[in-house]
Amino acid sequence: MKAFLRNLLAATLGVALFFALLAGGAAWKLDQKPSIRDHSWLVVDLYGDLPAYAGPGGVASALLSEEGETLHRVLMNLEKARHDERIEGVVLKLSSSNGAGPADLQEIRGAVRRLQEEGKQVLGFTDALDRSTFLLAGACDSLYATPSAYISYTGLATVSPYLKGALDKLAIEPQVHRIDQYKAAAELVTRTEMSPAAEENRTWMLQEMWEMGLQALAEDRGWDEARAEEMMQHALFTAQEAVEWGLVHRLLYWDQLAEQLKREKDDHLRTVSSARYADEPLEELGWKGKKKIAVVHAHGMIGGRQSRVDPLLGTMMGHETVGAALRRAREDEDVVAVVFRIDSPGGESLASDLIGREVELCAQEKPIVSSMVDVAASGGYHIAYKATRIVADPMTVTGSIGSISGKFNVSGLYQKLGITHDWVTKGPMAMLYSDLTDFSEEEWARYTENHWEDFDRWLDDVAARRGLSREQAEKVAMGRVWSGRQAVENGLVDDLGDWMRAVEVAKELAGLKPDEEVSLVHYPAPKGLVETVSYTHLRAHETVLDLVCRLLLE
Repeated sequence: MKAFLRNLLAATLGVALFFALLAGGAAWKLDQKPSIRDHSWLVVDLYGDLPAYAGPGGVASALLSEEGETLHRVLMNLEKARHDERIEGVVLKLSSSNGAGPADLQEIRGAVRRLQEEGKQVLGFTDALDRSTFLLAGACDSLYATPSAYISYTGLATVSPYLKGALDKLAIEPQVHRIDQYKAAAELVTRTEMSPAAEENRTWMLQEMWEMGLQALAEDRGWDEARAEEMMQHALFTAQEAVEWGLVHRLLYWDQLAEQLKREKDDHLRTVSSARYADEPLEELGWKGKKKIAVVHAHGMIGGRQSRVDPLLGTMMGHETVGAALRRAREDEDVVAVVFRIDSPGGESLASDLIGREVELCAQEKPIVSSMVDVAASGGYHIAYKATRIVADPMTVTGSIGSISGKFNVSGLYQKLGITHDWVTKGPMAMLYSDLTDFSEEEWARYTENHWEDFDRWLDDVAARRGLSREQAEKVAMGRVWSGRQAVENGLVDDLGDWMRAVEVAKELAGLKPDEEVSLVHYPAPKGLVETVSYTHLRAHETVLDLVCRLLLE
């Protein structure tokens, strides 16, 4: 036993030493930041996922390599570059293999326009381009592509999977109640094709995206709808054809573009990566003031208490984590207003309501502006509407004021596996939530009645706060999904714009002059690499020591 303990303690010290060296090495690496030289080009690579903000795990998974890009980092870097005399211009490396939604691209597009207004060039470089990515690419001063680039320009489509057939084969019976017919997410498990209401909703959303896409084409290239449809008919372009059709200005490999942009006396193009530039303090590049605006970030599915990364659902927004961030912003005397950045398709109604309560408490003390990113629907709208003001991008997906509740009867699957159950009950409705039985007629009546009661309270509150009658609220709710542009028209959103517009509104509500300087403080503060590695080291160390203590106590 003693020999075992000695070996275990030695292993513990080894683990501690390893992580200490790793953290120390990371600190050394981060301290060796190359200086940014004059006439440098900021290079932003939009490839892969583009979450709205750094996830709960920080950058631990990246260890000593560059962490993944986020919408927040892109926007902050472009804003800093606008004021930074060392930055001559920006190169956006664009790919159709990106996770940016239409509103994400629109926000970056707005940042590009502001850079151009300051007289700075924004160049696009792509190896794979599609219609969606062209929403941003078309705004660049020049767009370059590699000679072997994959380029397509097709029409719009929306596709939904349906699991009802698979559930039937597994003998799983969904017992789902939805409010109401436009809440199409329920159809995933209850139907094999979309309902007329779902088709209607998707059709008007596609029309919205179509119209706003045409507007961007007219601004960037002067093309009309006929020209767009002509390109869609051609659909697939060689890189040379893309030049001939006007999608791309010139074909170049990256080394050729770098050679073209570099200063004559330099051997190489002076570039700054997005990760390196993120370390430049925002307050030294255009945002410095005694008064602060807090930016509270809330992204991911809503559910549970603590924000986390779920292996199946991805980034999860916990109500205690987001609530704590909102309270910190509310209680900071230097914070004059709050911008609540929301990117969420919804989730758990309880957690949504608890976050909404913190928004309400904040609004009672200082202005809070909900800034909708790519999606702020269902629970995402639930946490937004109690703010002092709501700002959305025209292409934001919002609304979906409705509800889905139910259970799955999996007794048929158990029977297929040879598993049987039996039970004894006492008292009414003891098997109400059981996954072994369907709802009885009486249970279903009580269950749906309770569901409607909860929803009616929410809808009445939305109507009261948005200045709508109950009848008006019902016409924009019941699961209907809207673009940000439509949401302004029907009273669910106050204003259109990106994060900069939300900051402008926050300043206005706080009684500040439009040109008054403010500082931005972000909640939760993104974890740096050293902090994340150190935290991992401490947790690993604590786990091993806890095991040692338990063994000693035995």
